[in-house]
Amino acid sequence: MHQLQSRPYIIESVLGSGGFGITYKVHHLEHNQHFVIKTPLDHLKYDSNYGVYLRRFQKEGEKLKKLCKNPHSHIVQVIDFFKEAENPCLVMEYIPGENLYQLVKRQGALTQTQAVKVICQIGEALNFMHQAELVHRDATPLNIMMRTPEEAVLIDFGIAKGIDPATSTQTDIAGNRSFAPYEQVGKGSREKTVDVYSLAASLYYAVTGECATASLGRKMFDEELVPPQQLNPSISDRINQAILEGMALEPEDRPSSMGEWLGLLAPLTQTHQNLQAFELLSEKGVDYTQLRNLLAVGKWKEADIETARVMIKAVNREHKGWLRVQDINQFPCTDLHTIDQLWVKYSDGRFGFSVQKDIWLEVGGKVDYETEAKLCNHIGWRVKGELLSYSSLTFKLSAPLGHLPGLGVGRVLVGRLDGWFGAPWWSLFSRLQTCNLYKSSF
Repeated sequence: MHQLQSRPYIIESVLGSGGFGITYKVHHLEHNQHFVIKTPLDHLKYDSNYGVYLRRFQKEGEKLKKLCKNPHSHIVQVIDFFKEAENPCLVMEYIPGENLYQLVKRQGALTQTQAVKVICQIGEALNFMHQAELVHRDATPLNIMMRTPEEAVLIDFGIAKGIDPATSTQTDIAGNRSFAPYEQVGKGSREKTVDVYSLAASLYYAVTGECATASLGRKMFDEELVPPQQLNPSISDRINQAILEGMALEPEDRPSSMGEWLGLLAPLTQTHQNLQAFELLSEKGVDYTQLRNLLAVGKWKEADIETARVMIKAVNREHKGWLRVQDINQFPCTDLHTIDQLWVKYSDGRFGFSVQKDIWLEVGGKVDYETEAKLCNHIGWRVKGELLSYSSLTFKLSAPLGHLPGLGVGRVLVGRLDGWFGAPWWSLFSRLQTCNLYKSSF
């Protein structure tokens, strides 16, 4: 055991190391609690580019510490960032248990529902990082910790990943490169599509129990990527295609954002029979049971109000009772898909955000008064040039296509800007497109 001089930590054991960094399990003497410390490998001080690696480590460590001031439930929390004998040290929470790689090795491939739930949680975490202009670059099953059987947490932010110092010794498992796109392996790419590939490859592993063909072999030797459905025939066509698109060899052929790729994963099923067992997924732990129950019995007004309530809860705005533009722009895609699927399913495709978005696109797809007026006319929110009050909406299945949810008219979801609700409400359609949300056929 070794006690640090700068902070009251005692190093207990080595948790792992890679091409650049090493992580330790440490014990905080004052708090009597375990943490994880990551720091560059000591022998890399002799590498000619060590100064470059060190500056990058410090810069990203400071970014991560700042990021965690607004914590995400599926990202390991950064506690501190300091120097010990000139070595930068990143302190993170310690999460006991096994990672996704170990879980699958122990029990075999996960069910599609289990796997997609875990991957969606990590995908939302990565989306959160991307919005802060941070790319993980190592989103593999090794770095997806299972806090509980239902909750996954992204660890080891991959600081300086892809540098490959000449003096380094790679201790990652041999199969780790199965999760990295070739442009990261060969060139150390730091584009967001790197994370899309890695997470898609992680889903491949989770639903098949097998590592995918390494991208470098596919690039250099024309090795084929075996479709996951070929290894596990129970995988749906949708999930099979989502994995293949996320693992497209060339970065320009993949979905351009994490939100776009996550949109390919939902809905998880396409038939009415399968949707009887539809899981009410939530990135933020929101319970959608009441919304489902209200929609199932056709209580449209009560369901509309419940939709506003759960959406406000999903972004932790209960104390205000309405959403801001930034709340809509960062609304979790998983929850957006769940809410929309419920509306589409129980209205037989007549209501839902995706239905409204399709109509919005048909009438121009712009954020301006003319387009808003056309949409309101089309879905029955405007009559004879006048916007209806919330109480005047038609809460029946016979209402015009896209009439519900009526949250924009009700002002129960969004705050008014400049005396008009349009700016924040229509920004939801932009979020729908980012999340690749479209009307499903049940």
